Amino acid sequence: MPHLLLSVDQLQTLLDHRRCVLVDCRFDLSNPQQGLLDYREGHIPGAVYAHLDEHLSSRITPESGRHPLPGSKVFAGFLASIGWHPGLLLVAYDAGNGAYAARLWWLMRYFGLDSAVLDGGLAAWKSAGLELQQGDVNSTPASIPELHAREPITVSADDIITAGEGLTLLDARGAERYSGAVEPIDSKAGHIPGALNRPFTANLAASGRFKPAAELRAEFSRLLEGSGELASVVHYCGSGVTACHNLFAMELAGLPGSRIYPGSWSEWIRDPARPVETST
Repeated sequence: MPHLLLSVDQLQTLLDHRRCVLVDCRFDLSNPQQGLLDYREGHIPGAVYAHLDEHLSSRITPESGRHPLPGSKVFAGFLASIGWHPGLLLVAYDAGNGAYAARLWWLMRYFGLDSAVLDGGLAAWKSAGLELQQGDVNSTPASIPELHAREPITVSADDIITAGEGLTLLDARGAERYSGAVEPIDSKAGHIPGALNRPFTANLAASGRFKPAAELRAEFSRLLEGSGELASVVHYCGSGVTACHNLFAMELAGLPGSRIYPGSWSEWIRDPARPVETST
């Protein structure tokens, strides 16, 4: 398995040898254009920008969550536009905690491609005293790859209802949103009945970087004790973005095979017949 998580030094080596495409995934849910503005003010030299709504999602429908998965042709077109081609490693980063970088990493996996995440993101790069580049980076487009989605690594709302207790759901949102005490984004508060809470921020050390693999493995193993095979573990969040962080952390921990519910909470509550649980 290729390295999933890269240090600043490892990234520098890849950049020096032109062996990767670097993608800045910074985003602000409350201000969708802020990430691009921040990117233009300063980014890791050579990095291109990926907008969560425009490049890493498809259009919202009356039945979908807030960040539906992009189709294979759309995502292939994005990869070609940033100059990615087979043989180049895509490396994703964001402001620091990996919340948005993990979404791009998981999309690459969804389409059968390898990628990596910069541990600590831009914050780690700046902490190392390294320079930033301003403005946009113009990439030489590559040929559009033929991509095929790996549907078995996802789970639908119907799958969750049908499986019942056969699935173990992990909710990556903060405890207050999970419990239903607050809900700043979606129209209903609470969580999918039976889901366990694992805020994605629990995957990070105080430095903002990922905890050691052994520590992550111990934490997930305690949380999932008695849950059966890892393929029964399904991650969700508000819209299918930070859920990828928990799956990424499990992969780092040597616990592969869990899946994503891409629609997540914002899709689940579209149907009033789907049950909602609170634990205030």
